[in-house]
Amino acid sequence: MNLWCVKALKQILPRSLTIFKWLIILVLVLNLNSCAEKAVTQDAPISHTEKYQPTSQQFTEVAPPEVIQELRSTLEVYRPQVTIVTPQLDEIIPDTKVTVRLQVKDLPIFKEPKWELGPHLHVILDNQPYIPVYDLSQPLVLSDLSPGTHTLRVFASRPWHESFKSEGAYTQTTFHIFTKTDDNSPDSRLPLLTYIRPQGSYGAEPILLDFYLTNAPLRLGATDSPNDLFSDWRIRCTIDGESFVFDRWQAVYLKGFKPGNNWVKLEFLDNQGNTVKNAFNTTVRLVNYQPKGKDTLSRIVRGELKADEVRSIVDPSYIPKPPVPTPTPEPIPTPEIPEVVEPQPTKLPQPEVTPTPQVIESPALETPPEVIPTPQPTELPEPKVIKSPAPELDVIPTPQVIKSPTPEPEVTSSPQATQSPIPEPDVIPTPQVIESPTPEPEVTPTPQATEVPEQPKTEPLKSRLGKYFQRRSIPTPQGEE
Repeated sequence: MNLWCVKALKQILPRSLTIFKWLIILVLVLNLNSCAEKAVTQDAPISHTEKYQPTSQQFTEVAPPEVIQELRSTLEVYRPQVTIVTPQLDEIIPDTKVTVRLQVKDLPIFKEPKWELGPHLHVILDNQPYIPVYDLSQPLVLSDLSPGTHTLRVFASRPWHESFKSEGAYTQTTFHIFTKTDDNSPDSRLPLLTYIRPQGSYGAEPILLDFYLTNAPLRLGATDSPNDLFSDWRIRCTIDGESFVFDRWQAVYLKGFKPGNNWVKLEFLDNQGNTVKNAFNTTVRLVNYQPKGKDTLSRIVRGELKADEVRSIVDPSYIPKPPVPTPTPEPIPTPEIPEVVEPQPTKLPQPEVTPTPQVIESPALETPPEVIPTPQPTELPEPKVIKSPAPELDVIPTPQVIKSPTPEPEVTSSPQATQSPIPEPDVIPTPQVIESPTPEPEVTPTPQATEVPEQPKTEPLKSRLGKYFQRRSIPTPQGEE
C-alpha cells in the first residue's frame, strides 16, 4: 500500500502543485482582507455622525468668495505669535479700569486707510462680542469692570475677520478686579469654544461662520477609549431655531439668512452629543443682515471689487497698478474720420451754383418772340446810354447857368453832337423794347410818356434857337403826332 501511495502521489503532485499554490494564495488573501476589516472598524466611531449632519433646508454651505480665496494665499506665509503683556495671569487689580497691552510677531497689524480693513486682533472680554484692534502702539483700556474674575481671549484675525488657527495665534489670561470669583473662569482641563463670527451687521451673503477651539483633541487622533469623552467632538450651530452640526474645525460660509435680525448659537458637544459644561462653551449672538450693503467687505463678497484693487488690505507695501491704461477705446475715432471728411467739401459748393438760373428765368418770361434774339442783351446797355440824355433834360437847368456866359455857338456845337442822333425815329422802337420787360402790357403807352416831356422841353430850345430849327424842317414828326 505504501508503494502504491507513493506512486499515486508522484503522479498527482506534479498536476496538483499549481492547485496548492493557488489555494495558499487564496488563504493569504482572505486573511489580509479580514485584517483590513478590523483596521477599518478601529477608526474613530462615527455611528452617530449622520445624526448631526446639517438638516436645515434654509441654510446652505458654499465656497468662500473668489476674492477672499485669492487674498488668503498672501497671508498663508504668516505664523502669528500673540502675547498679552498686561494684565498678567491671576493679577489682582485694585481698580475697575484695566489697561491691555498686546504684542504680535510674524504678522503686520494695520488698517488700510482707503478700504478700512487689514490684519488685526480680536480681543474678547469674558464672553462679550470681540473688540478689533488695528494699532498696537496704543493700549486698549477697559473701563467699568465689575469686581471679580475676568478672562481675556486674544487671537489674530484676517482682514475679513477669519481667525488664524496656527499654533501661537491664540492666547488668554485671567485676572481679578479686587478679588477672585468663580465667574468667567474656564476650566483648562476641558475643551473651550470661542465664538467669533457672525457678529454685528452684514450687507451681503454668504456670511462667515467661524470659531476657535482650545484643549480640543484632533479628530485624527480619536480613540475608542471610554475615558475619552471628547475625541469625537461636534459643534452644533442653531440659526433662528434651525440646527445643524459641524465635525471639522474650519471657517464656513453660509447662505440663507433673512433680511433683518437673525440669532446664532454655537455649542460644543462631546462624543455622546451632550454639551460640555465649561465657561463660554455656549454663546449666542445677534446678526443684522441688510442686503446691498456698501461697506468694503460686502462689496468684496459680492465680487464688485477685484483682488488687485484691495490687495493692500493684506500687503501694506502693495501699490495698486493705475487703472488708467486699461480703457483702450482709442480705435473709436479712426472710423469717424473717413465718414465725415469726404462728403462735406464736395457737396457744399454744388448748391451754390444752382441760384444762377434765376437770372435766366426772367428773360424766359418774355413772351414776345421778337425780344428772344441775343442782340437784346447787347441793346440793353444802349438804352441805358440813351437814358443818359434823359437826365440831360433834367440837367437842362445847367444850360440855364450856361446862359450867363452866352457862348451859345459853343453850346450848340456840343448838343449838335448829341442831337445829331435826334433823328432817331428809327431808334424810337428801342426804348419800347426796354420798357416792355418791366411792364409788358404797358409797352405802347410808354413811348407817349417819353415823347410828351420831349415836346415841351424842345419848345424852349426852338424859341432860343429859332433860326436853327427853321433851317431844319425835320421836326415834322410833331405834325405826324
